[in-house]
Amino acid sequence: MNNNFNNFDDTLKSPVAFSAVSYLSEQLDEAYEFMMKAMRYPVIECGEALVCLEQATAQAGVDVKFSRKAHVLGLPRRYLLREGQIRAFLQAAAEMNRCGWVMRVEDGYRNLDMQKFIGLEPVVFDAILQMVIRELGGRVPTPEHMFKRLLTLTAQTPKTGTHMSGCALDISVIDRKSGLEMDRGAPYLEMSELTPMNSPFISLTARENRRKITAIMREAGFVEYPYEFWHYNSGDAYESIIRNQSAPARYGAVYWDPASNKTTPMPNPELPLNNLDEIKTGIDAALLRSKNAKGKII
Repeated sequence: MNNNFNNFDDTLKSPVAFSAVSYLSEQLDEAYEFMMKAMRYPVIECGEALVCLEQATAQAGVDVKFSRKAHVLGLPRRYLLREGQIRAFLQAAAEMNRCGWVMRVEDGYRNLDMQKFIGLEPVVFDAILQMVIRELGGRVPTPEHMFKRLLTLTAQTPKTGTHMSGCALDISVIDRKSGLEMDRGAPYLEMSELTPMNSPFISLTARENRRKITAIMREAGFVEYPYEFWHYNSGDAYESIIRNQSAPARYGAVYWDPASNKTTPMPNPELPLNNLDEIKTGIDAALLRSKNAKGKII
């Protein structure tokens, strides 16, 4: 596994030297190894409260946009980060403003229902399934293989679901002058060989935009999840692994009480959110949707 997460890899193979499918499979395997490291990494939850990013940006006078799309099950999105991350978040957002950009926060804190069902949501599950079928040369994956792929892309345990720790953001970036989204090779929630941060299958412009955005987030104190170009976090097991740290992470999966704004560590965070029967049911339903839509499975 490539542990050099601190910089973009400038020694990437040319896309013509290997196939998109083999690259995708390699990256998904690496991401699974990363998740296994996160599963084992020690966490001592610090108990910090969550802070509303919409209120924080309004008070600071920083221009930030927030996705208004409903979350899975029609639930409202929770634009929350830990109290200790707010200064870093505002720094990154303000720097983007100085560059002529506006950060758009796509997702923040997720509770159990959000994290459990986002991986089963048809638009997400179907995209991942088609990607995995492509990876397998047209074969339908077993529930076990599909679980591995879902784990890397939709965090099938609270321990690896850093959004459930309240310390992660999914972001897009908008050009202030034109109002158009900055080219990063694909929009938020792309599921393909374009998804890894260092994908060689994107344009030089998209690659440079990813590099600049990540540099801003890094300068503020966040790290990028190497296998999704939109995901940034800090203070959790992901950051500790990426920075080769040894001290326990301070943010772990928590329940959040909106009334009191108290966070409580989740018990047994390593347990799967979706069992293999649920994933098998999801595969069958996705194949049926695809067949009804296209008259064939693929």
